Amino acid sequence: MQNYINHNGNFILSDAPMVTANNRSFRYGDALFETIRLANYNPQFLKEHLLRLTAGMGVLKMEMNSNLNTTFIEHAILELAQKNNVTSDGRVRLTVYRNEGGLYAPSDNKVSFVVEVYPIEEKGYILNQKGFTVDLFTEFKKAQNALSSIKSANSAIYVMAGINKTKNNLDECLLLNDKHHIIEGISSNIFAVKNGVLYTPPVADGCVNGVMRKKIIEIAQANKIAVYEISVMQNVLLGADELFLTNTINGIRWVVAYKQKRYFNDTSQRLTQKLNELISTSS
Repeated sequence: MQNYINHNGNFILSDAPMVTANNRSFRYGDALFETIRLANYNPQFLKEHLLRLTAGMGVLKMEMNSNLNTTFIEHAILELAQKNNVTSDGRVRLTVYRNEGGLYAPSDNKVSFVVEVYPIEEKGYILNQKGFTVDLFTEFKKAQNALSSIKSANSAIYVMAGINKTKNNLDECLLLNDKHHIIEGISSNIFAVKNGVLYTPPVADGCVNGVMRKKIIEIAQANKIAVYEISVMQNVLLGADELFLTNTINGIRWVVAYKQKRYFNDTSQRLTQKLNELISTSS
């Protein structure tokens, strides 16, 4: 079956040529993106994704495109999902890149966008049956600045961590900032649980400002689970009862092992149930 993408409002085949060698995303990683979960044919937390996208565009000095609003993007996602025969759950990627022109200094700051939609077999969020095994990625450290929290296409450190994950037969690698604080996974935020309390690194430590991270904090607080945003060192992980990772596509992924430490998943199960209740209500 042919798959389509939406490029600046036009449908084109996903394997058709779209950009030139002068494309700034290709040349400089001069782009950012959002990964959005489609559940029950409904883009989840779309307002929050677009707020983060526009904030990131502000950091990168990109001009706002009038089409990057909730109404237009929701219609674009659902129209593309229908065209690609995605009728229930799916993965959406919305990419915004600065238009070609200039070298490091761009000719102007106008942008283009691409919407992609692909099907997901799972309906709703399903907690992984087998817990993840994780370890630290120490070869490169992530800086702490305004660029750290956005979903940039300039993702070399995550690619290196992904290579390390594969090489060492891990399910996920945990990244460090330049102060050696543990801040996030390759494509996820991280939470530790101790005595029923959640601990997660603050965005100021350099982690991506995850939409699912925000939702889990909101769900926890609504269910009288305390949440503390603190810098996380190895002792926090080794002292935790549970450890889990979050992103918008998978929801929660619980960790069974970090080094010699083993974890439970009671809180992960409870929060996954609450998360599914939330998307059911919003559908």
